[in-house]
Amino acid sequence: MSTTEIKLISDFILSRLESQKSQLQAQFLSTKKDIGYFFIDDLLPVDLAKDCYRAFPDASKMKRLKSLREFKYVSAQLNKHDPLLEKVLYAFQDERIVGIISQICDIELLEADDTLYAGGLSLMTRNNFLNPHLDNSHDLERERWRVLNLLYYVTPDWEPKNGGHLELWPNGPKQEPLQIESKFNRLIVMATHDASWHSVNQVKVDGARCCLSNYYFSSKPLRPTDEFHITKFRARPGDTFKNLILDADAALRTLIRKFFPKGIRKNPHRYKKD
Repeated sequence: MSTTEIKLISDFILSRLESQKSQLQAQFLSTKKDIGYFFIDDLLPVDLAKDCYRAFPDASKMKRLKSLREFKYVSAQLNKHDPLLEKVLYAFQDERIVGIISQICDIELLEADDTLYAGGLSLMTRNNFLNPHLDNSHDLERERWRVLNLLYYVTPDWEPKNGGHLELWPNGPKQEPLQIESKFNRLIVMATHDASWHSVNQVKVDGARCCLSNYYFSSKPLRPTDEFHITKFRARPGDTFKNLILDADAALRTLIRKFFPKGIRKNPHRYKKD
């Protein structure tokens, strides 16, 4: 993996963030009391962003996740895919990018994750979805707090009617969500804590909504009220039966963690490097 190429991509990202820094700070600050977030468009040169889309693997070459919780395709094993995707993902881990996002969000001690735990590539096509959920509060070894989720979208001409958009639930999963479009060449950065419910609404077309994701971690939680929790899913408002099943699922997995703090087995969704 060429460090020179990664730095060049990081330079593009840094330039865009610096050019919009004050606006992004204001956006995150204005939303911080609920679920802090900001988004920025035209992050990379258009041709480079389109190259990312063309480099995306077919769904058949990714891991299929299908349950009541979610339906999507993911991969963190980047050496099986086009090298460009690895370079772009790791560009977000440049110390300068971590540093400026730390300033924008006013979060100290931010750290990128070289293993891409629960991050990497995500592809969603017709009927795919992600139910409202809270992300696991920690990293793989349960040593650091997960505090920011970075989502970079690369499908050209992805329209609002297509679905597959990020939803934030600032008033909890029983209320109405705020939708943020999964727009081409858009980066969304959102806070993760014990109230940051989020989801992806159902994709309604045959195209592929492609996303590159990173998580940032910290030795400190975002909120003093934050406690360890597993990834917890809810159904959409009004779906009482599914909620009962998902609540029971979360309760069982939480009970298991009381006896096995790091889980029965390590989450395989991480980059296993040679």
